[in-house]
Amino acid sequence: MPSLSQKSILLPTTPSQPYRGRFAPTPTGPLHFGSLVAALASYLDAKAHQGVWLLRIEDLDPPREDPSAHALIQQQVEAHGLLWDETLISQSQQSTHYEATLRWLREHGHLFACQCSRSKLKPTQGRHLGRCSFDPGGAPSSSSESDFAWRLSVPDSEWSFHDRVYGEVSQNLLRDVGDQVLKRRDGFYAYQLAVVVDDIQSNISHVVRGADLLDNTARQCYLRACLGAEPLTYLHLPLATNAAGQKLSKQNKAEPLDLNSVSQNLFRALRFLGQQPPSALAQEPSSTILEWGIEHWDTSLIRPSDDGLIN
Repeated sequence: MPSLSQKSILLPTTPSQPYRGRFAPTPTGPLHFGSLVAALASYLDAKAHQGVWLLRIEDLDPPREDPSAHALIQQQVEAHGLLWDETLISQSQQSTHYEATLRWLREHGHLFACQCSRSKLKPTQGRHLGRCSFDPGGAPSSSSESDFAWRLSVPDSEWSFHDRVYGEVSQNLLRDVGDQVLKRRDGFYAYQLAVVVDDIQSNISHVVRGADLLDNTARQCYLRACLGAEPLTYLHLPLATNAAGQKLSKQNKAEPLDLNSVSQNLFRALRFLGQQPPSALAQEPSSTILEWGIEHWDTSLIRPSDDGLIN
């Protein structure tokens, strides 16, 4: 894997714990079974390693969010006995960190301003393959910032990482991904910026999440390297799907978790993750199911999806 050596402005000054993980849902609606799979796996992996588990609400895009989902997600997580350590984090409260990071990246030559439209990028399937000609002459004024996005310049080279389920995964960042938007033209911060900054700020060491984010990981590893942060340990999970084979999602109208069936929900999620809970466990309270899950957690039993999740 290529590496960069610039000193980070973001690394915490306190030593990290052996394991720090997180569950980071987007508040576009209530959690569904696929969400529970990710929450449970990240929780069990942290607790099986005597680690810390955090809850972070990724509320970066207000037009897409459900105003009631922020509180509802917390209620759903708590109802399943998944109690987070430390204070809940909301990305909407993190803008100072995002702006400081963007400023640092600009000063170190990693960012450029871009006015390219979707139609201009259509011949490259939406990928930006190198710096464009637009130059605002340095840091823009607040009145002109809506005229362009800030992009991270990425190299024309392979960037690889090891996943605990999917093994070695590589991408050519420029050809497969393109220069990445870190702040959009509408002024909202991009997920790719926020997730990296938040993980660094929280001193996250391990990421457990759905395989739909597998092809985001190489670019996030690269941004971490630009900021001088150490690589994370990744585990991507197979995706729960509906009868039509579509990933369970709020957009596909996945059923919200039934809080009257907490034990059954947890039992099903354990089975989905390849774990082998005894049938009688489905009738036990959530605390007993979670205790069993922590004691018997075995990631070698998780089988990867075979559905072209990487370009």
